[in-house]
Amino acid sequence: MGPTGYVAIGDSQTEGVGDPDGSGGWRGFADRLAEQLAGLTPDLHYANLAVRGRLARQVRDEQLDVALALRPALVTVVAGMNDLVRPSFSATEVGACLDDMFAELTASGARVATLTFPDLSRLTPILRPLRHRVLDLNASIRTSAARHGVALVDTFGYSVITDSRLWCPDRLHANPVGHARIAAAFAQALGLPGSDDSWSKPLPAGERRTVVSRVADDLGWLARFVGPWVYRRVRGRSSGDHRVAKRPTPIPVIPPTTEPA
Repeated sequence: MGPTGYVAIGDSQTEGVGDPDGSGGWRGFADRLAEQLAGLTPDLHYANLAVRGRLARQVRDEQLDVALALRPALVTVVAGMNDLVRPSFSATEVGACLDDMFAELTASGARVATLTFPDLSRLTPILRPLRHRVLDLNASIRTSAARHGVALVDTFGYSVITDSRLWCPDRLHANPVGHARIAAAFAQALGLPGSDDSWSKPLPAGERRTVVSRVADDLGWLARFVGPWVYRRVRGRSSGDHRVAKRPTPIPVIPPTTEPA
């Protein structure tokens, strides 16, 4: 890889929300993937342009040109989750934004990788009405990825991806275990040495929960996370307001001295 080996663009998942770095910030799958790449290419430089709360069109409009200017060898593109939960969601429009990014990045000579979204209804039954949106968007992502030669992590259908032990209490962001699995999935999709399909394997069986406990958790989730989200939407605010990318310029990757959980 060249001086700018890897650039990550996207929203909160790529920013790393849910995976503390031990210094008051976020690590996330992109940082984890960069660390693995640095083990193969010691002079690797990595930039992360992602900002939480961004819609797919905002990722395209705000981050794509910056990424292209850095002339990276590898780019990961993860966007669309924030669109999925909006009333105005259009799989056609979001898919077009992703296709635009895939087209321009691959035309620049970069290798590109992306992913599909899991079945949210398996994680949170109340989100069942969104299942058809996920199916439509995933179909668009698969088609675009194939058209442009983009490496694809197809998460849909793997039961482990919707295991609550991979997710934060907000059920929208992966926790450290989840981010580690996503990084491993990207490594496999890119064919990195030492990668395999272990990321897709189920976790050991956990304690069976009662219907009462599940309902109680769902009600608590609605009050603690959904309510504030709706309040922000009504006020026209976003979790990404006034935030900037955590790693806007490519700098060398320093792997952690110890591996967090």
